[in-house]
Amino acid sequence: MKRAIMAMLMIGLVIACQKVPLTGRNQLVLIPNSQMLPLSFTNYKEVLDTSRVVRSGNEEDMIKRVGVRIQKAVESYMAANNLSERLNGFQWEFNLIQSPEVNAWCMPGGKVAFYTGILKYTQNEAGVATVMGHEVSHAIAEHGNERMSEGLLANGLMQGGQLVLGSLSQNQRSQTNALLLQAVGAGLPIAYQVGRALPHSRSQESEADKLGLIFMAMAGYNPQEAVNFWGRMAKAGSGQKPPEFLSTHPSDERRIRDLQKQMPDAMKYYQKGR
Repeated sequence: MKRAIMAMLMIGLVIACQKVPLTGRNQLVLIPNSQMLPLSFTNYKEVLDTSRVVRSGNEEDMIKRVGVRIQKAVESYMAANNLSERLNGFQWEFNLIQSPEVNAWCMPGGKVAFYTGILKYTQNEAGVATVMGHEVSHAIAEHGNERMSEGLLANGLMQGGQLVLGSLSQNQRSQTNALLLQAVGAGLPIAYQVGRALPHSRSQESEADKLGLIFMAMAGYNPQEAVNFWGRMAKAGSGQKPPEFLSTHPSDERRIRDLQKQMPDAMKYYQKGR
């Protein structure tokens, strides 16, 4: 019986493997959107309900304006690449939260949150577009689902290779919600294993950088501003960050170097859209 269950689980894991759109990397995604998106929307609402959401003003207007432009760019790009079905069920939303935290994130399904603390580093609308394009790219590439799938497996919350929400205890539901928030960068840092999960997360960050450049360029923002933004972030974190091999993000130097390599392709989209 145990062998049969393990065989079924392995089959489920193989079926759940897919490729990241636009980059082709294999990833493990166990949670169907029929479960993932409602869970995402519920958690997003809870975050807003317990936060100081900025409802008016120039900064709030800018976040929504940039968000809509990035959304249209994503929809156009996905349509041009016959991937529009991957946006089924998306309910785009862009909110600014009053907080000193230097952070921004996007839930599966297009639910974006910016914290006012990051605005001193974005400095301008193109800087906001850099972050917005990057965070939205995580959702397009289903990185949140991928990270959460790995977390659920590691925490024993999958049953027969599936997440059965109705059969979870209250404690398990709380764990599941926490894993989702962590997976999108809205919760406490996830504990990753050096040598396996850390490089894996860095590859996700690099994918989001690459896609984010294209999306901001298509939205009419100069992608070269991304280098300026990450340069400011590098200065802000000087002497405070761990070595790259112990970080879930690429080093600032590597990130900027990779962005510069990708810039010629991104500039094609920018010049075409001008």
